[in-house]
Amino acid sequence: MTSKAPIALEDRAATGARLSSPSAGRNRDVIAAALAARLPEGARVLEIASGTGEHALACVTARPDLDWRPSDPDAASRASVDGWAEDAAGRIAPALDVDTIKAGWADGLGPVEAVFCANMIHIAPWEACEGLFAGAAEVLTPGGELILYGPFLEGEATAPSNLEFDASLKRRDPRWGVRALADLDARLGLERVERAGMPANNLITVWRRRA
Repeated sequence: MTSKAPIALEDRAATGARLSSPSAGRNRDVIAAALAARLPEGARVLEIASGTGEHALACVTARPDLDWRPSDPDAASRASVDGWAEDAAGRIAPALDVDTIKAGWADGLGPVEAVFCANMIHIAPWEACEGLFAGAAEVLTPGGELILYGPFLEGEATAPSNLEFDASLKRRDPRWGVRALADLDARLGLERVERAGMPANNLITVWRRRA
């Protein structure tokens, strides 16, 4: 996500440095369960656009074996991540300043078994999505996976609510929009291996780095 993008499309409560996201409150447990079922034992996970940090805490609570490495280009979000990480008994590393639209963002961040990103690519320019896939292909171990959570366009199978969301995003900024899975599948070096339905017409989608 670029530093010029909004922090979120929602109002967030604050307790000290910790921010609370209404959407994270609704989806963090189902996301944590989905990742817990997919990540290998002891996986090193690089999270892109970590937001408040609530997803990170939920994931390492569900899977204490994970080595979670959060990041966000927004300083207030990084402070929030570090605030929530105080409850993680050292399983969440200090949040990194990562912006996937910048060349070389992935330098020195690998190897990791998984890259996870929730609800970023539709509120950022397309270049941020391209950078996410290119960087993930660099930092992932062979067979490692890029896991995305959020809404997607799937041609005639697209949920009407996602079409409406896409239109509303483009009214805010023409560079934004719900992304088409077919466009993501064209990224070099990664192959989509899973599409799983989630609540509220969201998906978990998984791309694997070719050996």
